[in-house]
Amino acid sequence: VTDRVIFLPGTFQNVSVSKNETVQAVVSRIPSEVAFITLQFHTQRHNATLSYTRMPGQGLSLTAVDSGLLSALVPGQVSLSLFLSSPDNNTVAGTGVILPYSSLDPVPGACNMESSLDIDPNVNIHYNLYETTIRFAPANLGSERGVTPPVCDESTATNTRWRLQYDVYQYFLPENDLSERSLFIGVQAVADIQGMMVNGKRVMTLSSSDKSMAVFNSIPGQGVVYSVIVRDPLLNTSASYVPVHTYACSFASTLDGCQTLGKISTKIFFTITGLAGLFVCFFGHRFFKCELFCMGFSFAAFFFFVLITRTTKLDYDICLAVSAVIGVVGGVLLVMSWWRFGSVMACIVVIGLMLGFLIASVVLFTPLGDIDVFRNSDAVFWVTFCCIMVVVPLFFLRWPREGNIVTCGVVGGYAVILAVNAYIYTSLSYITLNILKRFLNNNFSAVFTDVPFQTIDYVMITVWVVLGVCGIVLQLYRERSRPFFPPSPYLMWLQERERRKTNVLDPSHHFPPLPNRLLARARQLTRRSEPVGEHTPLLL
Repeated sequence: VTDRVIFLPGTFQNVSVSKNETVQAVVSRIPSEVAFITLQFHTQRHNATLSYTRMPGQGLSLTAVDSGLLSALVPGQVSLSLFLSSPDNNTVAGTGVILPYSSLDPVPGACNMESSLDIDPNVNIHYNLYETTIRFAPANLGSERGVTPPVCDESTATNTRWRLQYDVYQYFLPENDLSERSLFIGVQAVADIQGMMVNGKRVMTLSSSDKSMAVFNSIPGQGVVYSVIVRDPLLNTSASYVPVHTYACSFASTLDGCQTLGKISTKIFFTITGLAGLFVCFFGHRFFKCELFCMGFSFAAFFFFVLITRTTKLDYDICLAVSAVIGVVGGVLLVMSWWRFGSVMACIVVIGLMLGFLIASVVLFTPLGDIDVFRNSDAVFWVTFCCIMVVVPLFFLRWPREGNIVTCGVVGGYAVILAVNAYIYTSLSYITLNILKRFLNNNFSAVFTDVPFQTIDYVMITVWVVLGVCGIVLQLYRERSRPFFPPSPYLMWLQERERRKTNVLDPSHHFPPLPNRLLARARQLTRRSEPVGEHTPLLL
């Protein structure tokens, strides 16, 4: 069955392709100044096949969720037909548009050497847990209808395609919105040159001598549209590749699908973390042992999660469980070190490193983290990160109580944000997640770490600031007349024992030591009971 849909240049057309149906996309009344046109068709979940012929064939068709074909026009041609079909026997709904270009505009993908298409104007995308990579075929200079196009690689002179430049753009769809309508609105906003330049963000510019690829941070569940605009700086003309979108997840997978993001183990872990962070935010300094446990737990769990993940092939849930157990051990060890030795400053250094880690992550989460010197050199990145992280505890040596309370408010508030992120996506989680990805993936340094900042993110920033300020002010007010830090219970016990030994007026001085009391009690339990009665002789 063949259906017929009329496309007007530059006007989007929503098309539904049924099972066993071929839709003929027709464009007519093409002006004579148009040298070539591109037809792009976008769906959300299911592939669609776009072909030059009614029956798709090798080198004459493309199957993808974001597909596009470029047709060079011949002299006198005023109409064109392309064909849409469903390759998987499913009904496919999508939106498409035809964009016309003149002979002065560069031709996207005209120097293609990889795909089966002679001219490939598409942006190819691949993602994993850490990064999303886009690749595209080089463009060529434009030419008049019927004129042989310039040779791609004959020379590198300024009158060849080597003068072309490529602007890579990124456009974020609304957060927490996986609807088809949201995708179509976003694609229609950035499908052409003007739309992408106005609504998108230019991430980088590549020359013709650079690799035609770019790497970005994967954000599972967040819709992102990528596109490339090729420019001819000599003629001041440009053309757009076919935009491509990704959610960095699969709509067809049940294990790691877009609808099942956030494993139960992760939600439980971060829910407990958020509750602990809320407690530390308002009561951390008062309950110093609890704070030390939480900080020791976080420090040990994070360190060993990175270590286990890099050195073993264990499943994610197992890594998380083992890290949580080791975190408990780390928290107990930090508490016991304070309980036994009473070294508050050693514990404060650990707490200061936690705040320093978060501050360094925030600094490199800003656009500062995407400058070339940090993306090209791991050494520069980690030296800068460690310097920021180590400087913070130095202030704690001068103001230990104030520094501890500030850490409780800031780190505790961020723990609450992480707990919220387990249920509702927010970009603030990538403050620390980007650092974790860089620890775990050696190639993550080359990735652009841009994330969307939308309404939910500003709400979460407000919540973080309110929690932090309220927690800090409340604890500073409540602890103003108290000792700087609670004394060590073990040292207090030693002092009390020494006092009992020397103070004979203290009633506790006359009690035997605990070992003697336990031994006496054991003897009472094992000794034969004496008969009741008078044992002394009667006096006559």
